Amino acid sequence: MIWLSEILIQEHQLTSFDDLQAAVRKRAQAGEVLFGIDIKPQFGDTPANWESVLESIFTDKL
Repeated sequence: MIWLSEILIQEHQLTSFDDLQAAVRKRAQAGEVLFGIDIKPQFGDTPANWESVLESIFTDKL
């Protein structure tokens, strides 16, 4: 299982929600099975529906 906080710590160079989406997609494609959301990303471009966006990216593995 990978937690959102782990991604943000390990990928500390992320500067936007778009960057975060790419990092989540990369983890999903790399074979991570479970994704946990434990914190809210603090990027200025984080949308109101950020949780469902990230869950969808991870689940769809697009």
